[in-house]
Order: sequence, then structure tokens, then C-alpha cells
Amino acid sequence: VQLQASGGGTVQAGGSLRLTCAASGHSFRSYSVAWFRQAPGKERDFVASVARGNIYYADSVKGRFTISRDNAKNSLYLQMNSLKPEDTSVYYCAAQYGGADYRDYRQWGYWGQGTQVTVSS
Repeated sequence: VQLQASGGGTVQAGGSLRLTCAASGHSFRSYSVAWFRQAPGKERDFVASVARGNIYYADSVKGRFTISRDNAKNSLYLQMNSLKPEDTSVYYCAAQYGGADYRDYRQWGYWGQGTQVTVSS
């Protein structure tokens, strides 16, 4: 599966953005999918995932971000509300055939190219 993320940009604190990850290839519904983010000089951190029908969030985004997928459109989304300056990162979508509640980025085999999100204070 090939992934392409889009929707990043610059917003003020408290604002919202919606990220989209378009997938190509077949059997998209058979993949677990996730969003990660990486700030300069830091490791790639788990944000949210949909794995085997269950949804998981990092504590830092719970209640503010919503992950969803549309298998008919081969798409993954991340709705981000109440954005904070500390949410500033490059956001990556990821997929893994089958998959599970994997929080370590090294457990995900397919990646999009990343989209920059900048939140100004």
C-alpha cells in the first residue's frame, strides 16, 4: 500500500486542522492505520490508530483529536481541534497489514511522506 498525507498548515493555538491520508493499492480495509508525529530532534511519537476495529489515542491528544477511516475511499483522517503549540510537528500516516495497538513506530511497515503542522501561540 502507498500512502500520501496532506492537510497540514499553520494555525493559531486553539484552532483546528484536518489531515488526510490517501492510500492506493488493494485491501486497504485489511490494514491497521495510524498517525504519528515527529518534532525536530525527537523520536517519532504515536498519536492515534485504528487497529482491528478499535481506536487508540495518545494521552496527549485524547479529547482533542479524532481519527477516522473511510475504507470505500481508501482514506484515513485526523481531525485536530484545540491545537496547542506543542502539537507542532511533521505528521505521518502509517499502515500495517493486520496490525494491532502498536505504539512503536518501528512496528509499522508503510509510511506516507509527512505533512507539517505548525501551531503558533
